[in-house]
Amino acid sequence: MAGRTAIGLDVGTSVVRAVELSFGRGGITLERFGQVVLPDGAVRDGQVVDPVPVAASLRQLWSATGLSHKRVVLGVANQQVIVRKVDLPAMDPAELRRSLPFLVADILPMDVGQSVLDFFPLEEATDEEGAPILRGLLVAASRETVLANVTCVEQAGMSVQAVDLTSFAVLRALGKQTGPDVDTEALIDIGARITNIVVHRGGVPIFVRILLMGGQDVTDALAEWLDVPPTRAEALKQQIAQSGGVGSAKDLDQLLVAVTGQTQDFVDEVSGSLDYFAASNPGVRLQRILLSGGGSRLEGLRDRLAAETRLPVLAGDPMANLRIGRTGLDPAQLDFVRPLAAVPVGLALGAFG
Repeated sequence: MAGRTAIGLDVGTSVVRAVELSFGRGGITLERFGQVVLPDGAVRDGQVVDPVPVAASLRQLWSATGLSHKRVVLGVANQQVIVRKVDLPAMDPAELRRSLPFLVADILPMDVGQSVLDFFPLEEATDEEGAPILRGLLVAASRETVLANVTCVEQAGMSVQAVDLTSFAVLRALGKQTGPDVDTEALIDIGARITNIVVHRGGVPIFVRILLMGGQDVTDALAEWLDVPPTRAEALKQQIAQSGGVGSAKDLDQLLVAVTGQTQDFVDEVSGSLDYFAASNPGVRLQRILLSGGGSRLEGLRDRLAAETRLPVLAGDPMANLRIGRTGLDPAQLDFVRPLAAVPVGLALGAFG
């Protein structure tokens, strides 16, 4: 394994995933991918609430995957993360970093003293009086939530080198797939309970929203409708997504109705977020949508989203620009994990700068 390496770690609601990338003369290579299912309730809406089983799952992940070291870039996304477009006075980056808590205290619905703050500059501009300003995205996260996840990872024996917003990780993994005919697109990564929506123009984020809903909501609806355990409902949902049989044709039709109804609720939420973006950015025309994440396999999702938004909806491939190393995965396994890898791939890419 030549060159520098980096590991992106995504602690999701139902699964922990890790990707190891190496950076060398030949480009960036995918060296390892692994995932381990978490016990129910150990992570809730992106926050570790039961660290003991999560730490055990992380140790199992390292043992099974053969990752070469334990230094990780950790992703964060939950209901206590706020991403907002703001204008700040133009100043030196170091001074801006020191002044950020004072500059944003009045515009955040949370205590800045209990928050982790970051600012992603987008452009230089001037205010109404002609003074120079920086326009960009403010990221604020609950310090308690971030520390809970970091502490759990460290208890498992890993060292957290950096904490990154999962929305930005999705952008790194998928944002370079635009062609000459596509300038502005929406990236939508659908996890079990959290969905990242990122609208970017040529790799520069201009809108970020985190939805607290995903594939697990469909599983829960199926479990309630069929009166079966969530594990059974998840298996049925996966069979539908893979176009497999679940019994008689009548049974399959009934399940499709149940999945379709919950999928439409999700589509409505995503469409509403994109409508808000369009209303806030009247001069920007969205050209397409790229989907990733395990929830992107939901039956009928792509067609419904395309019909609702009147935009092309395609599958994103976070491995498209990577060389594939000796991962231990055969081609069929690689194809299966591609939509699952956007967040950890993007986290690892962030370590390369």
